Amino acid sequence: MSVTARIAGVIAMAVLLPMSGSAQGQGGRGPGQMGPMGPGPMQSERKIVAQFDKDGDKRLNAAERRDARAWLESQPAMGPGRGGRGGMVPGTPGPRMTASDVKKYGSEPLYDVSILRTLFLAFENADWEHELTVFNNTDVEVPATLTVDGKTYKDVGVHSRGASSFFGVPEGSKRSLNLTLDFVDEKQSLLGYRTLNLLNAHEDPTFLRSVLYLQAAREYLPAPKANFARVVINGESWGIYSNAQQFNKDFINEWFKTTDGARWKVPGSPGGRGGLEYIGEDPAANKRSFEIKSKDDPKAWAALITLCRTLNTTPPADLEKALAPMLDIDGALKFLALEVALVNNDGYWTRASDYSIYLDPKGAFHVFPHDANETLGPSGGRGMGPMGPPPGGGGDMGRRGGQGMPPPPGGEMGPRGGRGPMGGGADLDPLVGLSDPTKPLRSKLLAVPALRERYMTYVRQVATRWLDWNTLGPLVQKYQALIAADVKADTRKLSTVEAFTSGVDMLKSFAERRRTLLLNYKAQ
Repeated sequence: MSVTARIAGVIAMAVLLPMSGSAQGQGGRGPGQMGPMGPGPMQSERKIVAQFDKDGDKRLNAAERRDARAWLESQPAMGPGRGGRGGMVPGTPGPRMTASDVKKYGSEPLYDVSILRTLFLAFENADWEHELTVFNNTDVEVPATLTVDGKTYKDVGVHSRGASSFFGVPEGSKRSLNLTLDFVDEKQSLLGYRTLNLLNAHEDPTFLRSVLYLQAAREYLPAPKANFARVVINGESWGIYSNAQQFNKDFINEWFKTTDGARWKVPGSPGGRGGLEYIGEDPAANKRSFEIKSKDDPKAWAALITLCRTLNTTPPADLEKALAPMLDIDGALKFLALEVALVNNDGYWTRASDYSIYLDPKGAFHVFPHDANETLGPSGGRGMGPMGPPPGGGGDMGRRGGQGMPPPPGGEMGPRGGRGPMGGGADLDPLVGLSDPTKPLRSKLLAVPALRERYMTYVRQVATRWLDWNTLGPLVQKYQALIAADVKADTRKLSTVEAFTSGVDMLKSFAERRRTLLLNYKAQ
């Protein structure tokens, strides 16, 4: 896709997305935060439940949703958008499937990568897909019954999830879904998990990248679990989805043995400025970029602002000591090393978004990966940076902040309007962005020689293990064998069977080239 086409897509999304609502949201749904052409508030989900909740139960029944739909569809200029502006041909109905057609599992963990569970969703309405589209980017959950391994879970809330993975995909093709098991019954969960993220492998014809990347990440720092799931909706197979763990209290408890602390999601946005820049002491300004997922506590925002101020204003010689009480520095370096070594084209290094932040009860911040479908390969066309020049001139352009470098073939708008490293590949410089002020976790931390050396040690560790085809190859073979039959039969997928098959060769070529570059890298 050309740069012009991408800009046009962003403009279309900015026009169609709702402009009101709170930044508070539940679950992993995408807030649709494509804003106007330049830095500005996230376009967060629109709160309409209270407006139509006549019986006061804080959710919408069939009649209330019907009224809400009619109201939303009467406002085309402010409506949630229909998606599918990428020229994709909608899918066709898939094969019918019942519980007798699939294997039934028992106590195997929900995220066991060796199994393929089937999730049966039954919606009240035959036009469930359009209903999800209408309520995209609102606080309305569409109820459904979920059946897994013969057990039924009633009143599960379902919501569309994602930004580009929603807007670039038309109705009739596979879109990402967020399932809230405790939507009505706060004690209801599936094998101990209250929220499911079913991802549509947008920009990933192999279906493997999220699972592989997050598996690698969990060897170095807290990261979501992920495996594969077969999804059947109203009796029709919708094929394979990546099943990724939600960043919530359950996730925090698994890694930190507590549910206390503050959690933020930094959602993808061309002008979101979620890189931990210091933009002043006003929490409202920071709420435009960071979506808090826990209690909206002023003390948490004050701590985040202190982190940003310290990170951005402390001289390099004093930075490590100043940050040590408030940031897991080693974890941050591992986070940065992982996403650059394995080339996350939708992560922090590209547009300072699509990651998670946790403030633990002791006052230390931690950063974790979030989306991982555009990893382990060249850019799939996302990652557009903010649209206006920064104060004082252009942003980081090309390798290590060199000015004036033209974009790579298929490259995208760089940070703050500069042509830059928004689409990476096997040749991405591991020291990219050293002079980019919009991404201070990289530019400020790596300005400290000892931290930069430790970061490069982690880059080489990741390359040695996770770019070795002796490690990746058997996993790729195992996972593709698990899902191949379903991918071939999938009439709703976003790419072809040929791309699913040939993607393995591309993945192998990328891993070998990337590993060679990183293990032989010498800074210039």
